[in-house]
Amino acid sequence: MAHRPSGNPASVSPAELGITPGQMRVMALLMQGKSNKAICRVLGLAEPTVKRHVTSILKALKVSNRTEAALAVSAFGWDLPRNGESPQADTVGTGTKLELRAERGSGTHSATLRTSSDTTEPPPLVLPDKPSIVVLPFANLSGDPAQDYFADGMVDEITVALGRIPWLFVIASSSAFAYRGRTVDVRQIGIELGVRYVLSGSVRKDADHVRIIGQLSDASLGRQIWADRFEGDLAKIFELQDNVAASISATIAPALRLLEAEHARRKPTDNFTAYDLYLRALPPHRDTLAQNQESLRLLYRAIELDPSFGAAYGLAAFCHHVQLVFAWQTPPDGWISEGVRLTYLAAEWGESDPEALWMAGRTLAGLAGETDGGLALINRSILLNPNSARAWWVSGLTHAHLGHAEIALDHFSRARRLNPRDTSEHAHWNGIAVAYLFSGSFAPAKQAIDRALIDWPSSPPALSAKAAICGLLGQIEEGRECVRQILALNPDITIATVEALNRPQMRSNPLGLKNFLDGLRRAGLPAGSA
Repeated sequence: MAHRPSGNPASVSPAELGITPGQMRVMALLMQGKSNKAICRVLGLAEPTVKRHVTSILKALKVSNRTEAALAVSAFGWDLPRNGESPQADTVGTGTKLELRAERGSGTHSATLRTSSDTTEPPPLVLPDKPSIVVLPFANLSGDPAQDYFADGMVDEITVALGRIPWLFVIASSSAFAYRGRTVDVRQIGIELGVRYVLSGSVRKDADHVRIIGQLSDASLGRQIWADRFEGDLAKIFELQDNVAASISATIAPALRLLEAEHARRKPTDNFTAYDLYLRALPPHRDTLAQNQESLRLLYRAIELDPSFGAAYGLAAFCHHVQLVFAWQTPPDGWISEGVRLTYLAAEWGESDPEALWMAGRTLAGLAGETDGGLALINRSILLNPNSARAWWVSGLTHAHLGHAEIALDHFSRARRLNPRDTSEHAHWNGIAVAYLFSGSFAPAKQAIDRALIDWPSSPPALSAKAAICGLLGQIEEGRECVRQILALNPDITIATVEALNRPQMRSNPLGLKNFLDGLRRAGLPAGSA
């Protein structure tokens, strides 16, 4: 923690701490998350000079790292120069809005603050210590835009198959979809996602035939190193996916035997129609009850066609969990017991399917409150596919509800590194906010939840979290505004409802639940009936 001077921090100017105008320019770029090399480029300084400035800044602020420096500057409220402009002569002001973000490290979590005026890209990610790859969205060559879901499904399946190869680092498919429809140099993609290899391609589905064409590029060299075509009957779609994964692994690490790629095999069902229904049930978001129910309708049809389809059970169970998160239905409507039933079937039939396992694990913890069993399933999913950003994220969320903030933040950070271009920013920041909230750290929770609401201003979970946080911080009017928005979205939500929905998964964290409910009560959420 920063050791700040005594008295009102806002009364201290940079000059009083011996910080020069030149160092203020460096500090402004530090607050934007820029690396020393990036600062050199912006300010035209030599790297040793920048290092000296950074050391002097840390010493003047009496802190040990950049995170603590950012927090100290936030407390001082200094008006920092923007993008290398001249500072405003050591004035004190509030013109620079600061926001929390998670460092995109691998396996560790830290927090920094950056200016909201910063429109530059984050600094390049460090390459992992093992071969790394992203599978970009495949072009749909079927001539029917309605078949886009099928091409996306192929990307997701190949990503998961590659993720199960233990010596690979694989970026989540949702980050890859940020490049849909864009023409971007593979070298730039490698820098932005922190990967060595980029797989692109196309899918053509005609009647009962499918053709997959893949091109693998070395992002560091900016050139293609492999290309191949895979085609066959739709009934053999999983074999085609396995062949793609095996060929890629053999190209990336030719010294390793193809046996390594055999571990990537995943055949969730023999019934292609059931699999097609499963893909249709995977919308980019499940933001409405109607959308969620349509997914369930498709999944129940898939299960009828193949009663041993573990991933379909898992996704159906997770759809029931989503209804808890958004409070679309309230106990005791029977949907909780149905979600739990589906969870056990997912764990049984999908015992070797990492996707089925993380969905089942999160649902078991969230709906039934069986957190030990839920975490065991999630951990098995991660063991089978350590590259699953979704599994790491649900693990973080489950630990957050238990009050295990340090573990939760670490797992959110791992998910972020695997999915650096995730389009669901609100979910990432909401998870961080919940981790802080349920462990009793309300100020950082407020910063994180504000970031979540920037991405999705009407997110019911984020609005509920913010209402509680504001209530606990004494920011009552801001909390009441959140409650007004919550009730506009769901007039039936009450303290009693929130307690009934959250008590099972927070049984071992009673203080966290008590704080949550107290915050909502202070913000004006109606009590309801127990």
